[in-house]
Amino acid sequence: MLDQLIELPQQFGLQTLIIIGILILLEAVLSADNAIALAAIVQALHDPKMEQQALNWGLSVAFILRILLILTATWVLKFPLVSIAGGLYLLWLAVNYVRTRGKEEGDGELKKLTPAESIWQVVPTLALTDLAFSLDSITTAIAVAEQTWLVLLGGVIGIIALRFLAGLFIRWLEIYTHLQDAGYATVVLVGMRLLLKATRPELIPPEWVTTSVILMLFVWGFSKRNPEAPLSS
Repeated sequence: MLDQLIELPQQFGLQTLIIIGILILLEAVLSADNAIALAAIVQALHDPKMEQQALNWGLSVAFILRILLILTATWVLKFPLVSIAGGLYLLWLAVNYVRTRGKEEGDGELKKLTPAESIWQVVPTLALTDLAFSLDSITTAIAVAEQTWLVLLGGVIGIIALRFLAGLFIRWLEIYTHLQDAGYATVVLVGMRLLLKATRPELIPPEWVTTSVILMLFVWGFSKRNPEAPLSS
């Protein structure tokens, strides 16, 4: 794969432009569910400035991890344990969200962290969550474009799309009551898909089914507006 990266194509023709267009569309679509999950994680900071800092740092680390995954994809993605680890990590995130939310709604007290502690707990979570979500999207990108430099371009496009989409979702999370729950429901869906891919691939539902479920989760997430949210947001 590294040899393909070094030897960039001599002819930048119509086929290459079509593949780039497909990758842009692919990354934009695949980034939506990732973005809502990352926005839901960042919102735990409850401070706009800290949220933006954590998002910038988290996605910077995520970019490095994506590049490493792409360069080693032909080797790494052969191991089912990689998908199992990614799936279990996403499911752990969802369980931790439910447990934390239960404490917030009940009488339990959550440990107060300093701003620095909060950011540096969120940053690795953002990077690892993006990496887990990327396992499927990078596999799809490799299937579309065999050249490594094109897959890398797709990774760059994905991170840029994530940055803008996550910023939007952070604002929308304050407006729409169910959006955070929809984000973590998506995390569960992707986590289960990764586990099935590694253990029982014949049970994986068709792509259109997964896409339809995610779309329904998005519709539900935007179905109820917080009455206290400003109308101008």
